[in-house]
Amino acid sequence: MQQSAILYCCIFFIGEHLNNLVLIMRSMRPSQWIKNMFVFAGILFTIDMKHSITDCLLVVIAFILFCLISGSIYIINDISDIWNDRVHPEKKHRPIASGMLPLNIAWLAAIILSVFVIAVSFIINIDFGLIISIYFVSMVLYSYILKKLVIIDVAVIALGFVLRAMAGAEIIDVMISPWLLLCTTFIALFIGFGKRREELTELGINATEHRVNLMEYTVPYIDQLMNITAACMIISYSLYTFMSDTGLKHNYMYITIVFVIYGVFRYLFLAGKSAGAKSPELLLLSDKPLLINFILWVITCAVIILLG
Repeated sequence: MQQSAILYCCIFFIGEHLNNLVLIMRSMRPSQWIKNMFVFAGILFTIDMKHSITDCLLVVIAFILFCLISGSIYIINDISDIWNDRVHPEKKHRPIASGMLPLNIAWLAAIILSVFVIAVSFIINIDFGLIISIYFVSMVLYSYILKKLVIIDVAVIALGFVLRAMAGAEIIDVMISPWLLLCTTFIALFIGFGKRREELTELGINATEHRVNLMEYTVPYIDQLMNITAACMIISYSLYTFMSDTGLKHNYMYITIVFVIYGVFRYLFLAGKSAGAKSPELLLLSDKPLLINFILWVITCAVIILLG
């Protein structure tokens, strides 16, 4: 009888916390984790170095750690945005904004995740741990202060992408080309402005109720910024394929420029066609031509670099 009571209590305890775990996972936004694939840039463009299994595992671990730390940031961001999210047509259904996930449990999950990731990162590699720490601090500042500052908000998002690429290279101790970092910066700015455009077009006159600094943006202005960053992205990537060590070593890298141009043009086409176009990272998963283009770009880069 006593054993049955203990078993019932255990099942009840697990059942209660299982629901919270599901809500915590939803708050970590797994659909956004595709951004963390930037950590694979370092190993992709040095694939001819015949990396060991250990290097491959380290990059995968870096990807997982960035998924966890970015997940903790999303939880913190949802906590800081709780009142603004409640006026958003979609975000009001998020676990924290809707009240399904209590704030104390959300805070506990964010703290445990961030402490665990930062501790493991320093154990693996001190420099990698520093990059993870800088990413965490900058994103927390973004959640509470920097996202209120026009243009700087998008610049901080761009920094996060650059730090991902740097971390992926650092953990396997390879150099990453400044041209590639520059290209990553423009890609990130392009994605950031795309998200702002999505918010403006989706929310319309209610945009400022969700995010104060949206009153400083207009769709025509964001379209100009996206066009500028798109051009800079294509130019910087083209220069990377010609002038970087990888480009000089592998003469046919310039072929991959075609995929970059198509990807940029495809997104701009979708953004202009629909007033509420999705953000770039979600479009990559939902738009088949973009997804196929990305896969072909990865395969082409790998083949060119492996064949020398």
